Amino acid sequence: MLINNDTIIKDTDPLIRRKSAPVDLPLSAEDETLLREMLKYVEDSTDPEKAEAMNLRPAVGISAIQVGVPKQLTAVVVNDIDKDGNEVCYKYMLANPKIVSSSVQKAYLESGEGCLSVAEEHQGYVVRSARVTVKGFDLVTGTDISIRARGYLAIVLQHELDHFSGTLFYDHIDSKDPFPQIENAQVI
Repeated sequence: MLINNDTIIKDTDPLIRRKSAPVDLPLSAEDETLLREMLKYVEDSTDPEKAEAMNLRPAVGISAIQVGVPKQLTAVVVNDIDKDGNEVCYKYMLANPKIVSSSVQKAYLESGEGCLSVAEEHQGYVVRSARVTVKGFDLVTGTDISIRARGYLAIVLQHELDHFSGTLFYDHIDSKDPFPQIENAQVI
């Protein structure tokens, strides 16, 4: 499957709002191939030369519905700083991931969120949990995993898992108060 900016489903297509179904485990060859192609898109999209040559928009994650497949599959690559201040690269190819717990503390990206499926800019804070625990099958490790994510990684995972319910990031923006003051929120 060719995945590029022309083939990614946009928010003008009602398909992007469709709910995604869980996949059978072990993964079928088709689902495994799709996850690997999605991961390749994310990795290639951050290489300026490849992105230009292949018509890719920069991304840290992509969910299967964005390529027209309503399945609970997502690929994420996030370069971040861990709690000890070290650079780390989180890389996942997740099947049936679920948020099993989330913090009361909130977090948001100061610059706002974007999405491969959303061409227009949407101003406002997308308020999410500052920490989440996600469980699912990870094709990178070939095992069921539990991810304790904080900060940017937590936001990315919540964004991608929202796609499974047909929710887009701008659905979380308060149209009456797009830039609210949120007490004790982690600003990223």
